Amino acid sequence: MYAIVDCNSFYCSCERVFRPDAWHKPVVVLSNNDGCIISRSDEAKQLGVEMAGPYFKAKPLIEKYGVETFSSNYNLYGDMSRRVMDTLRHIVGEDHVEVYSVDEAFLNMLHIPATMLQAVATELKETVEEWTGVAVSVGAAPTKVLSKIANRLAKKNKNATQCVMVLNTPEKVAEALCRTPVGEIWGVGRQYAVKLERFGISDAYQLSQMPEEWARKNLGGVVGVRLVKELSGEPAIEMEDELVEKKMIATTRMFGTPVTELRNIKEAVATYTSRAAEKLRRQYSAASVITVFVVPREERNNTDRFKHGPTLSTHTMLPYATSITNELIKPAMAMAERLFKKGELYKKAGVVLSGLVPDNTTQGNLFVPQAKNNGRMLMSMMDNINFGMRDDMLKFASSGTDRNWKMRQEFRSPRYTTRWDELCEVR
Repeated sequence: MYAIVDCNSFYCSCERVFRPDAWHKPVVVLSNNDGCIISRSDEAKQLGVEMAGPYFKAKPLIEKYGVETFSSNYNLYGDMSRRVMDTLRHIVGEDHVEVYSVDEAFLNMLHIPATMLQAVATELKETVEEWTGVAVSVGAAPTKVLSKIANRLAKKNKNATQCVMVLNTPEKVAEALCRTPVGEIWGVGRQYAVKLERFGISDAYQLSQMPEEWARKNLGGVVGVRLVKELSGEPAIEMEDELVEKKMIATTRMFGTPVTELRNIKEAVATYTSRAAEKLRRQYSAASVITVFVVPREERNNTDRFKHGPTLSTHTMLPYATSITNELIKPAMAMAERLFKKGELYKKAGVVLSGLVPDNTTQGNLFVPQAKNNGRMLMSMMDNINFGMRDDMLKFASSGTDRNWKMRQEFRSPRYTTRWDELCEVR
């Protein structure tokens, strides 16, 4: 048996941990730059607040009903996610947890008798909520796909399920499959859902009865076969080891206001390069390719801040792989200059580091003074100071000081768990 633990309205739940007055109020969290709604509490959903809808369109409804509104606070969400995952590892063992996303984790429950699954799943939910304050739902079933279906149904009728559903008999599995439209199956996208409905397959139960050869022909080969096997109760998607090292590192942000000056573009690119380099060093890697891109606002829609033109990008192969910030900023600045076009209005920029290799495999340069080969030590000191003091206490001058391009976060809550000066105060 497998289980998936999924945090309910995760970003909203994180905010509520430190704002108990918001527990029974409608809550929404906005995307970068306070552009769109990316998380809604159940109360906000009932009011008709749309997911992924622009904030300015929902603002009249939000103000009418006093919806608590927060800007994205990723420092807080990342730390709360770590606490949830650490709690799960403590309960079931580190080797039995696969972190699937910031708010989801699969658990290997094969060592637990089927008769005890309901009690164990309920205890999991109660423990995570008691230790972290984050509300979760638990779905358990013979396969990972079926556990996702169980979790969806547990969330759909919270009053009846108490956010826990265990499919531990063939009868329960069949009923759950019949209640799940094909478009709601994990791994079935919109195009495949339309295709399946053309074949007369409207729910998960009907799909589970299809032959493997049919799935191989019509559902993407091996991937389709695995899906049908999982739906029929045969495990075909194994638990995976947690991915520690990323194969590509990107830092990208929308600007708080449209940018027209090259100076601001370069400051943003330098800042994003510094952040990406810090992430690179954190996983002990070095990059051999750096890509810079900018996104201009579309001219014919210059009154709509959500419309933009085609992304403009360029990349550079570095002479050797590096994780030294200044060695990455230099080519990034040159690329920013090449991409910039005077008179354009820019909405967004980003930096992508790729071609990653372990940093202990990179060689020093025989033809430069030894001091220049000791950049890692300087970067390590800089990272330690910034980690301890926060808010880029040390940074390169090319990152600028005023940063009037910085993204808008008008409703950001304090970073309660990662900043000493923003600790929650109880009076």
